Amino acid sequence: NAHTLTFFNLQQQLLHTLFFTLYPSDHIKMSKISFILMVNKQGQTRLSSYYEWISIAEKVALESEIIRKCLSRSELQCSFLEYRGFKVIYRRYASLFFIVGCNVQASKGGDAVRDSTDDVNELGMLEFIHILVETMDKWAGSICELDIMYQLEQVHYIVDEMVMNGFIVDTNKLNVLRPLDLMDRETKKEESIFGR
Repeated sequence: NAHTLTFFNLQQQLLHTLFFTLYPSDHIKMSKISFILMVNKQGQTRLSSYYEWISIAEKVALESEIIRKCLSRSELQCSFLEYRGFKVIYRRYASLFFIVGCNVQASKGGDAVRDSTDDVNELGMLEFIHILVETMDKWAGSICELDIMYQLEQVHYIVDEMVMNGFIVDTNKLNVLRPLDLMDRETKKEESIFGR
């Protein structure tokens, strides 16, 4: 228990150092993930996870517009776009689009208003998407649309282990998948006990 707490403190210090070494905390507001979407090539949402409150009607409109915009872009175009106050970062893997949206808000540093797009690290979010896909590949072999559809609870669990309250908390594949593996083992034990 003491080792876990020490490791957690070390991990928090490392994250703090990474985010605030170049930008002191009084000059930058750390970007927060507003939503994560997983969408197929036909534009059907297979997973959505929101980290700030948005009404159902707004979610439907936002998802359909963002999905339409991402699907209509060619592979030669940039994977970043801005839409309705969100910085949208997306990446395509096989038949799935992984879309991350960050709320763009102007933060003030002194008397001048900074460019709000500086708050979102687009390449960092692309790397997060890649790590998410690698983690899901390690869990399911090669992640596909059917894995997400038929094992939605586990996919949500993976996303929730990596992102908490809109902030990336863990990107280590083994740490993310360990609780899921333990749950699978316990389920198999229960099935063998009851003769299923």
